Amino acid sequence: MADLSWPGADGRASYVVDSHWSGTDSASMISSRFSTVRSISLALLAGVLAACSGGGSDPATGSLAGDGGSALAKANVKVALLVPLSTQGQPGLIAKSLKEAAELALFERDNASVQLIVKDDKGTPEGAKAALEDALKSGATLVLGPLFAKSVSAVTPIARKANVPVVAFSNDRQVAGGGAYLLSYQPAPEVERVVAFATQRGKRRFAALVPQDTFGKVVDPAFRNAVTRAGGTIVAIEGYPVAANSVLEAVRKISAAVTAAEAEGAPVDALFLPGGLEHLDSLARLLPLAQIDTKKLQVIGTGGLDYPNAGRHAALVGAWYPGPDPRGFADFSQKFAKTYNQAPPRIASLSYDAVNLAIALAGGPEGQRFTSATLTRSQGFSGVDGTYRLLPDGTTERPLAILSVQKTGSTVIEAAPATPAPPPSASASGSGTSFFNLFNFQQ
Repeated sequence: MADLSWPGADGRASYVVDSHWSGTDSASMISSRFSTVRSISLALLAGVLAACSGGGSDPATGSLAGDGGSALAKANVKVALLVPLSTQGQPGLIAKSLKEAAELALFERDNASVQLIVKDDKGTPEGAKAALEDALKSGATLVLGPLFAKSVSAVTPIARKANVPVVAFSNDRQVAGGGAYLLSYQPAPEVERVVAFATQRGKRRFAALVPQDTFGKVVDPAFRNAVTRAGGTIVAIEGYPVAANSVLEAVRKISAAVTAAEAEGAPVDALFLPGGLEHLDSLARLLPLAQIDTKKLQVIGTGGLDYPNAGRHAALVGAWYPGPDPRGFADFSQKFAKTYNQAPPRIASLSYDAVNLAIALAGGPEGQRFTSATLTRSQGFSGVDGTYRLLPDGTTERPLAILSVQKTGSTVIEAAPATPAPPPSASASGSGTSFFNLFNFQQ
């Protein structure tokens, strides 16, 4: 069965779904899903059902015949979304949310010129290549996704040869550039922001517990560089394996260093605990057992601290971490939940932003819509988490607030700057991110 297109009943925004994955989605599901955004006529639904049964579609374009076909003729800016829809487990669920967020943005903006082509990249480099090639044959002039770093690496040279830029969701800094732009949050700016804030608040002597994983390998040098630039001192830093019952020894060493520093009259001011739930849950339980009093020293972290119920651990209450103003995502989450009857994962906002970026540039002249100059325009783009800018090196500048963990939720203690701070040097940027480190998209 050919790819199917669902245009708006009035001939406005449209999207195409790779039917190899979505053939089980019924027309009635499509209709109810967007009932809060637009209505789809019964005549169109009948056409979709007919297309699914093999009739009523243009086999060359995959567009619906009749009014739907004429509507798609207006949608001359084709944007591909590559996500691993058929992948099992959490990546598949994340892919579904990325697709849904993209659809939400498309139908909200209701732009007549943009057609979204959704392709399942199967979560593999080979699948991503095949999905991209299909999308290019369909006339895509911009690619959103893939999710995994290896898939981004696989599609970027092909897309570059076709003069089609890639706006990806991977958080691996190493795959940025060469025509690929990463919308995801990167760890180095997060670490830079929270360390600078801590030193402004008089915290200049640091200790750190850093996970010995891919994320930790990125955060460690970023932390060392940030402390040096801020004029601080690292009193002690310990790595720990991310496995059950493997953290205690590192915590004991940090406890001994903190105690010794206090006895010498030069106490540790702040304890850096990068990571998210999978890193911090066990650490937070061990800190009081190791006699580390977080009321005497300030805990600071990365965006991974933004997870539900972080404040259930007394050791984390009051911890500082960088992140976007939460009000933007709260609004997005409410819209998403109203449409899909479930809350979105945090990363879903990237897909929503990516489609809005595409729509913002779709009005440009053909061949000049998605150039490096337009993608990296100085005014940036408006997103769920505020204004952001794509940079020529493929990374993204984002303004970051400072938040504090509370017993329930968090509170902003310093607003994000009006414009994003310049990024640290490329050598400190590394790969991965703490903001979405629950899903380290480097597969």
